[in-house]
Amino acid sequence: MTQSRKPRRPDVSTLDLVGGPERLVVELHEYDERWPGMYLDHRRRILDALAATDVEIEHIGSTSVPGLAAKPIIDIVVTVDDITAEEDYLDALLAAGYELRVREPGHRLVRTPERDVHVHLFERHDPAVAEYLLLRDHLRSDADDRALYERTKRMLLSRRWDDMNDYADAKTDVILAIKARARAARESLGQSER
Repeated sequence: MTQSRKPRRPDVSTLDLVGGPERLVVELHEYDERWPGMYLDHRRRILDALAATDVEIEHIGSTSVPGLAAKPIIDIVVTVDDITAEEDYLDALLAAGYELRVREPGHRLVRTPERDVHVHLFERHDPAVAEYLLLRDHLRSDADDRALYERTKRMLLSRRWDDMNDYADAKTDVILAIKARARAARESLGQSER
């Protein structure tokens, strides 16, 4: 018997920041060999919570790049079939101890109460996921761009930031340049394999 798909609902149209603005404390830590294990622990926790849901899970962000200094926050991306069908994933993640922080078009964010793990939820095949993985994979393999990214983060963190989004926006130009080189390297590799 085939399972019928639920009708798709409209997604939220605005940003809902649960709990409002928070005091920002950003500091880089040297790469910690425990970060991959923390990711695997939360991957298992998420898989257990979402056992009835088809999901894909990846470790993203700076803590996913060996050797890269990072904010000590494990970023995880989870893809689901329909971001608007929150009943398929959100209640289970909340029951597993995560807290809802962001609800915005195409994206949800839950995190641990300690704020040391952020779980980003997107629909399967959302281009944002491919962008996260492109950056992660390139930084894992390119020491020069990894060093550039770390220098940029250190320089930016020498300033005072009242909002994490402002800090993230300040990294945009460097991230775009690194991703352009990552795409070029991928295309070059693809042509050399022909």
